[in-house]
Amino acid sequence: MQGTVTMYSTTWCGYCRRLKSQLDREGIAYSEINIEQDPESAAFVEKANGGNQTVPTVLFPDGSTLTNPSLAQVKQKLAA
Repeated sequence: MQGTVTMYSTTWCGYCRRLKSQLDREGIAYSEINIEQDPESAAFVEKANGGNQTVPTVLFPDGSTLTNPSLAQVKQKLAA
């Protein structure tokens, strides 16, 4: 699995915390951006999710995104 994913999240998001711990456990590198502290990232998340600030939104090296993905979905996307 190559490349680092970017996870857009918030501090209060339980789904974000769960995915982060799963990625950490699997050794999958990621960078995290808190959309509450970065208006440009919040706008990106809205664009990716039909106007909603749904997190976690994960951006992959190929430019595609998944919203609230499972660990299996992230691993499958990175392996493609």
